[in-house]
Amino acid sequence: MSELTGNRIRTTAGKLGLPHLAETLNEFAHRADEAKMGYLDFLDLVLSEELAVRDDRRFRQGLRLSRLPHHKTLDEYDFSFQPELDPRKVKDLATLSFVEAKANAALLGPPGVGKTHIAVALAVAACRAGYSVYFTSLDDMVRNLKAAEAAGRLANKLGTYLRPGVLVVDEVGYEILERGEANLVFQVISKRYEKGSIILASNKTFSEWRQVFGDEVLATAILNRLLHHCDVISINGPSYRLKNRLKAIERDTDVA
Repeated sequence: MSELTGNRIRTTAGKLGLPHLAETLNEFAHRADEAKMGYLDFLDLVLSEELAVRDDRRFRQGLRLSRLPHHKTLDEYDFSFQPELDPRKVKDLATLSFVEAKANAALLGPPGVGKTHIAVALAVAACRAGYSVYFTSLDDMVRNLKAAEAAGRLANKLGTYLRPGVLVVDEVGYEILERGEANLVFQVISKRYEKGSIILASNKTFSEWRQVFGDEVLATAILNRLLHHCDVISINGPSYRLKNRLKAIERDTDVA
């Protein structure tokens, strides 16, 4: 390949929005020569790698915008520590069929059992698959919506929680809501109903939600829409955080 031809290809690739080809043209040409590729095989190689780079860039950008607290995957989850939890149920969720169907997933259990880890892992998988993701605690969402409502910008702020393909709502049940706050949550759930997926994690059973939302009618309305299309996984096991804390105490005791 002449220098003139190489420069022309790089310029054209840049104009077409193919930066990876522009940057690695010589490497591609070398690989093609070594493998004695035909024209179509070479074109297939170039386009496949350009697409892979573009997908990876989109994935990383999606993670940045998601506000996920970390990027842990299911491979990092210790299922052996929760023997009552069937890994197949969680891995079925990881196929993202519920996201494709615009359905929901709920993870219930006491603090420390790994609900947030699983929720985040599902969100990371959804992001990699091309879905937009946004993470929030229920308390943060309510606080932001209240502030927007007070400033006359509620409709605009609701978009933050309505636009993503997957909304992750963590820590449902840690704070008791007033009726007006519960109504804001209802607006999000209602407007997302059958239009986008929600992954939520809660330390309360659904029968306890009427206390959380301070109004039985609103709690029922929220649950009706949330659970109509929803996979529910209950995790009733020991706390990972407590396990790690006990190990640290044991180490300190041994040293002493």
